[in-house]
Amino acid sequence: MGLTDNSSLAVANRFQVTVDFGKYDLGSWSQVQGLDVQWKLCDYRAGDTGNDRWFFPGFTEYSTIKLTRAACEDSRTVQEWLSSNSFSSTPHGGSITLLDPSNKPVISWEMRRIIPIKWSINGFEAGASKVALETLELQHLGFLKDDNLPGVGRA
Repeated sequence: MGLTDNSSLAVANRFQVTVDFGKYDLGSWSQVQGLDVQWKLCDYRAGDTGNDRWFFPGFTEYSTIKLTRAACEDSRTVQEWLSSNSFSSTPHGGSITLLDPSNKPVISWEMRRIIPIKWSINGFEAGASKVALETLELQHLGFLKDDNLPGVGRA
């Protein structure tokens, strides 16, 4: 597909992250890793067809999402959200939105049952001119609408 004058490219990637449907705006992140899905393959081979097999998509597996950015004012909101989850196992809904250089949404992933599993910040050294990087890791149940069983609850 060719590019037109109206094509929107995410040249300077920024990712906006919200949890609990906007209750916690975790701000912009410069790097997102693990936003992927994989299907476990199920195959079936009948006893009377030689080497012929049928393949079917099995259950889906989602990787842990790892967010990275320079520590900033939004880090306070992250700490508030982490504190509210410290001894609670309540899963949260949320979204990750890819923004283009003019802050327009390019694509958004609605995440189901997000829980934080790790937060860290790199070491501090007063003499070095390094930015303090904050990392947040999230486990989730997925971003595809694959939680409905076929034929169940459909009219």
